[in-house]
Amino acid sequence: MKMPLYSALQKHAERNSVSLHVPGHKNGTIMLKQMEHVYKDILRYDVTELTGLDDLHEAKGVIAEAQQLTAELYGVERSYFLVNGSTVGNLAMIMGSCLEGEEVLVQRNSHKSIIHGIQLAGATPIFLSPKVDEDYQVPSYVECDRVKKAISLYPNAKALIITNPNYYGLTVHLKEVIEFAHKYHIPVLVDEAHGAHFIAGNGFPASAIEAGADVVIHSAHKTLPAMTMGSYLHFNSKLIDREKVEFYLSMLQSSSPSYPIMASLDMARGYLENIIKEETQFDIIKSVDLIKKQIKALNYLDVIETNDKLIHSDPLKVTIRSTNGLSGYELQNYLELHGLYAELANPNHVLFILPFASECSLGEKLASIQPPPKTSKSNMNQKTWKEFDGIGIHRLERSYSYLKKCEKQTVLLEEAVGHFSAESIIPYPPGIPFIMIGQTITADLVDRLKELLQSGVNIQGDNNIKQGKISIYKR
Repeated sequence: MKMPLYSALQKHAERNSVSLHVPGHKNGTIMLKQMEHVYKDILRYDVTELTGLDDLHEAKGVIAEAQQLTAELYGVERSYFLVNGSTVGNLAMIMGSCLEGEEVLVQRNSHKSIIHGIQLAGATPIFLSPKVDEDYQVPSYVECDRVKKAISLYPNAKALIITNPNYYGLTVHLKEVIEFAHKYHIPVLVDEAHGAHFIAGNGFPASAIEAGADVVIHSAHKTLPAMTMGSYLHFNSKLIDREKVEFYLSMLQSSSPSYPIMASLDMARGYLENIIKEETQFDIIKSVDLIKKQIKALNYLDVIETNDKLIHSDPLKVTIRSTNGLSGYELQNYLELHGLYAELANPNHVLFILPFASECSLGEKLASIQPPPKTSKSNMNQKTWKEFDGIGIHRLERSYSYLKKCEKQTVLLEEAVGHFSAESIIPYPPGIPFIMIGQTITADLVDRLKELLQSGVNIQGDNNIKQGKISIYKR
């Protein structure tokens, strides 16, 4: 299996060369004694743009070769290594596709980095509300008819920005949507952060790449064995200027990219390529099916599965809930007491992300845990994401450029009703803004926010929110 960047780093480390360059740990020879057992070996690979190791911002050698192998595996024109996470990919694809004042169609339940990209570009977002899955009670996908209606209303939109799958692995095939957008010469940008493994096929959902998307972002570190912040940007478009995307990648990515992260992206591609070559996807699916059966056999847990016929769920995402009356947060805390750390919890559920491998002992570990005591409280909160439902297609009342000129004021939540929010309130994970900058604050939103805070959700936003306050723009 070819891994050009990793192999070049390994050869360099084996030379035991003298470091007269950055970084300051000098190939792992300078550090506190108590750090050595953790960092000494890995820091031999943490180098800079030395002879033979190429340069991410002017890739012509082993990095270029590693990126080309990635592009060939995914079947795209170009693939780029991202060392600042999928966030930088989302920012670059948006800023490379639209200009200030231009309209873009964007799925409302998008990650905060999508919203930030639109803000940085100064574009005008037209939000498309997603369908709420009745079984998960979370926003899933934007229905095809809604996308088509939005395009008919805004045929000059400069991009259609989609998030697929959602955080829970709920995925729909995008071919019809993408083909319709392309008829209007609208490029489709897809945040497929959680779907880097989809091209394995054989039981896994179809990737947006296969459906013809122009740019697709993958968080390789989410399901492939890459280091945190390791991601890919895949370019495959005749509607977008590739050089503009490259310009913003060069501007937004660190000028000192991490070689361990880049090498892990090279290795993650090799790992995925090997799974496809050896056809071990079937063994992975069998392992997941067994785990689900083991969970369902427990009398205190249930596995959530959607009845939406259009959805193909990612097998690696397993969402559970308590049958003993525990909220998602309470169940998460109980599991952590027994050494099991889930990806996230919401008021109703807990989400597991299983390994992209054929062996996992999760079922046995859960079976060995003493069931939590029953509680009379209900763990179902049917309004969790209902504020996205029924809104349809809408735009902010004021542009981001207008809001920049407005004066901010911090007020009590109750006093904010009717005003534009001057901050984003973001439950994290999953990082989807509950309230966005520029959104009109309603009494219902305030009530829902209070419920979320009382349930124990972690909120990213101004610290004032913990004191029952929020920043608004004065009208």
